[in-house]
Amino acid sequence: MTVLHTTALTATEAEEAPSPTDVCSAPPRRHPRPDGQDHYTISEVVAFTGLSAHTLRWYERIGLMSHIDRSHTGQRRYTNRDLDWLDLVGKLRLTGMPVADMVRYAELVREGETTYGARHELLEATRRDVLERIAELRDTLAVLDRKISFYSDAGRVYEAERAR
Repeated sequence: MTVLHTTALTATEAEEAPSPTDVCSAPPRRHPRPDGQDHYTISEVVAFTGLSAHTLRWYERIGLMSHIDRSHTGQRRYTNRDLDWLDLVGKLRLTGMPVADMVRYAELVREGETTYGARHELLEATRRDVLERIAELRDTLAVLDRKISFYSDAGRVYEAERAR
């Protein structure tokens, strides 16, 4: 589990500030892909996805990425299809799907159309988990809102009494 430390920002600061990311999640593409290009080096993929080269190699090693083509010098050559896959993996990561389930999903995809049912079940289970987390977060937000309201009211009362 990755813990991100955040601080409160104004609306303007929040729009301008880069958001913190989990090293295993893919943020929205920072750079558009060049038109007509379908081969990218690992450093270009790092720039496009925000993932580290270490994470990309790890994804390949654990089977989350299918075999990545290599140039005649042995450099990895990623394709647009690989970048699309990384976008999906990033979304799955954001759902909280365990890496083992993501690897299982990747295996099912590689096995072909006969695995549609199993893929559907896996994604449905993930969807249910996400909906449960959303409900928990809504409950948590309601508690925070009540506490914020309480302290806001208590602060006004305190300041009014202090001003007397």
